[in-house]
Amino acid sequence: MDVVVVGAGLVGLATARALLASGATDAVGVLEKEAAAARHQSTHNSGVLHAGLAYAPGSAKARLARDGIRRMVDFCRDRGVAHEVCGKLVVATEPDEVPRLEALADRGRANGLEGLRLLTPGEVREREPQVVCRAGLLVPEEGIVSFAGVADALVADIRARGGEVRSGARVVEAVREGGAWRVETTAGAVRARVVVTCAGLHADRVARLFGARPAVRILPFRGEYMRLKPARAHLVRHLVYPVARPGFPFLGVHLTRRTDGTVDAGPNAVLAFAREGYRRTDVAPADLLEAVTYPGLWRFVLRHRSMVAEELARSFGSGRFVDLLRRMVPALGAADLEPGGSGVRAQAVRPDGRLVDDFHWVDGPGAVHVLNAPSPAATASLAIGREVAARAARHLDG
Repeated sequence: MDVVVVGAGLVGLATARALLASGATDAVGVLEKEAAAARHQSTHNSGVLHAGLAYAPGSAKARLARDGIRRMVDFCRDRGVAHEVCGKLVVATEPDEVPRLEALADRGRANGLEGLRLLTPGEVREREPQVVCRAGLLVPEEGIVSFAGVADALVADIRARGGEVRSGARVVEAVREGGAWRVETTAGAVRARVVVTCAGLHADRVARLFGARPAVRILPFRGEYMRLKPARAHLVRHLVYPVARPGFPFLGVHLTRRTDGTVDAGPNAVLAFAREGYRRTDVAPADLLEAVTYPGLWRFVLRHRSMVAEELARSFGSGRFVDLLRRMVPALGAADLEPGGSGVRAQAVRPDGRLVDDFHWVDGPGAVHVLNAPSPAATASLAIGREVAARAARHLDG
């Protein structure tokens, strides 16, 4: 093969599709360790289409989310993938949040979002009758999507263009031989001129198999969701988000309607004891040891100790979780919720404890390594894939 992509998540699939569509090569294969594509971050998320509202202007996240959401909506329309551009409300529930909401609107405009509008409490109630707030921000371009449907459509596209998606093929060894790669997997060996690694929760480990020396470590943060009981799902029509707290590295607890009509509440964010630890009881000793012996983890905890304590408390007791929801939707109570799903976010962390706040990929000999692609990578995957594919094509030309 000319190019092998390691990892059949949305970013890996989009990269393979972009390579085939560009004409750079017609010999592309995707290797996936699971039995099917998109088994982890790509489908264990909120299913929200993010337009780039809160990201730093000029960042890769802002640029690629902006491009990516447009490409994703067009792709879903063309392929018949379930989605809805329903808009999102960000609401300020405390007086000190109103100026932050206004600043968020300014940031969104700087990032090229269209139709942003600050709303009065009455205007918010017209869209979400159960939401109580001091002010709201309408983000009309955002929406919801079935990312599982997107993954299926990408796999079909790759195969229709002559590419290969091979499941059950975990990479166990990689050797550079004569300007090419020999990649040993649990499903046999593959040779490729160029390799692209998009391994998500194992991004740093897989990059090291190909000789890279990442300056970051992947730490897994589990996001735990509750779900509104079916009889109470009518309380939320679309997407309702709080104003993000200053210095808080995650978005906070929000309410999101999915394409199947269910409404999720969450997530919180706690360190998982396994890179694929979707339950509190999931423990992988090697993963846990690697995390707790990494200085960056403890420096992160010290930098955000109040947030870490709050997230842990919320994970083991629903009271605080419900309180945060009731700030936005007072009609909600603990009896309205039932356990939902969970996801694990692959977050690259520097040794000094700072999170890598943007998408991050690096080049190596005959290789491109995607080392950090958290949210909004699912939304932006088609745009990310084009950019990573262009890097891989330069290796082919060289």
